[in-house]
Order: sequence, then structure tokens, then C-alpha cells
Amino acid sequence: MRFYYRLALIISMAVAAAPVVAGQADVLKLTAEKTGRHSYRFAATVRHADSGWSHYADRWEILGPEDKILATRVLHHPHVDEQPFTRSLGSIKLPPNLTWVRARAHDKKHGYGGRRVTISLPQE
Repeated sequence: MRFYYRLALIISMAVAAAPVVAGQADVLKLTAEKTGRHSYRFAATVRHADSGWSHYADRWEILGPEDKILATRVLHHPHVDEQPFTRSLGSIKLPPNLTWVRARAHDKKHGYGGRRVTISLPQE
């Protein structure tokens, strides 16, 4: 029985270490910094197995309730050799009563559908 537990552990470690297969873009991390009254700077870490100009993560978005798009960070080129990567977006004015936001990423081939991250907004 121990053999099977060890084998399962080895297989799970190999799967975790395997390279990402080009698929949907995932947001791995999102941070927010309050920069003014209802104004924020965001940084999102995105992972996607960019393969070139026809298949790469081309943007990430900040969403509010009901997935309303509050801000968009356009990514103008593939990040084939830089994975995951972090990009920021500043001077974003948000509604005054908003306490949280969510980030999602988009890629040119699959659209939306990867991992999203939700965070609480920092208060004063």
C-alpha cells in the first residue's frame, strides 16, 4: 500500500511541475493600493502559455458586482519567455461604496474562463 501512496505523490509532484499547456489565462495574484479618494493602483500577476502573436494573454480586467468592467489593462504583446508576469494599472477611480473587486484575464484564442482572483479594497 505504501508503494501506491509514494507513486501518487510522485505523479502529483510531476503534474504540478509540468509546464503550463496553452489554454485560458489565469490571474494568480491581485494587489490594490489606495492612491487617493476612491482611486486605486492595481497589479495583477497573470499566467498563460503564450505561444506567439495569435495566442497570448491580451488583457486583464478589474470587475465589480455583476462582473461590471471597472478598468482594463491591455497587454500589447506576447510574454512567451516571461511567465508568470505582473503588470500594473493606476489612477483607477472606483465607486465610493465598493469594498471588493475581482480580476480576470483574457487570451486571444480562448477568451475568458481562467482563474479569477477577488480581493478586498484597502480602506484609509
